[in-house]
Amino acid sequence: MAHFAIAFVATFIGCTILVPLVLGLCRAFGLYTIVNEGRCKVYMLFGKVVAILNEPGLHFLPTALGPKAFIVNFLGKCFELDLRLDQAYLRSQPVNSEEGAPMGIGIWYEMFISDPVAYLFKNADPRGSLAANVSNSTVRCLSNLPLDKMLEDRHTMSQTVREEVSPKSNDWGYQLGSVYIRKVHFRDVGMIKQIEEKVVNRLRQVTSAIKQAGANQVSIITSTAERQAAIEFAKAAAMRPRIVGDALQEIGKDKEVSAALFSILEVQNLLASNAGITLIPKNNELLSALVAGRAEPKRTN
Repeated sequence: MAHFAIAFVATFIGCTILVPLVLGLCRAFGLYTIVNEGRCKVYMLFGKVVAILNEPGLHFLPTALGPKAFIVNFLGKCFELDLRLDQAYLRSQPVNSEEGAPMGIGIWYEMFISDPVAYLFKNADPRGSLAANVSNSTVRCLSNLPLDKMLEDRHTMSQTVREEVSPKSNDWGYQLGSVYIRKVHFRDVGMIKQIEEKVVNRLRQVTSAIKQAGANQVSIITSTAERQAAIEFAKAAAMRPRIVGDALQEIGKDKEVSAALFSILEVQNLLASNAGITLIPKNNELLSALVAGRAEPKRTN
C-alpha cells in the first residue's frame, strides 16, 4: 500500500504539475505550437513576418522558423487570428427612392479573413472599415431606384452592393462573402400611416365590390328562377281549360252521363252555397205563393 500511495502521488504531481510545466516551457522556448481549427498564427520578428501557420494541428517551430523559433516568443510577437466565417447585420441604412420616398434598408453580409498579413497591417480596423464600406455602398448604389424595384428586386440589389464592396475588402485581407438585403421599409411614420389608410380603404372598396357582385348575381339567379316559374305556371294555366274541355267533350258524347254529371255539379253548388231549401209538394200553387210571399221581405232587407 505504501508503494501504491507513493506511485499515485508521484503520478498525480507529474500529470498535474510537471507535464504542463514542461510543455509550457517548450512552447515558451519555441519548440512547438498548436493551431486550432479555423485559426491562424502569424509570427513577427524584428518587424518582419517570419511564418504564417494556418493548418490546424501540431507544428514544430524549428522546422518552420529555423533558429528564430527559440527567440521569436521573447523578441518577436505572435498574432492569433480567427479565420472562421463571421456575419454582421446593418439596420435601416437611409436611402431615397426615385419618387423621393425615405426608405430604410437592412443588409446582412458575411466576411472572413483571406490574407492574414494584409488584415494585420493594411488596416487598423478591417471589420469596422468593412461595415462602413458596406453601409456607404448601400446608400450610394441603391439610392434613387424606383420604389417598386426597391421593394421587389432584392437579389439584384444584393449583387450590386457585393460587387461594389469586394475589391476594397480584398485589399484589406478581409474577404466579403454573401450579401443579402433582408429588409426594405419606410422610415417616415406619416407615410406609413397614409399607406395603411390607403390599404384599408382599398380593402373596403374591394370588399364592397365583392358584396355588390354577389348581390347582383343572387338577383340575376332569383329573377331567372321567378321568370322560369311564371312561364311554367302560365303553361299550366293555359293547359287546364283544354284538359277540362276535352273531358267535357268526351262526357257530352253520352247524354245520360252528361245529364247526371251536371245534376251532381248543381247539387254540389247548392250544398256549397249554404242556401236554405224549402220542399213544396207537387201541384200545390197556393202553398208556393205563400212561401214566395214570405221570402220577399227577406230579400228586401
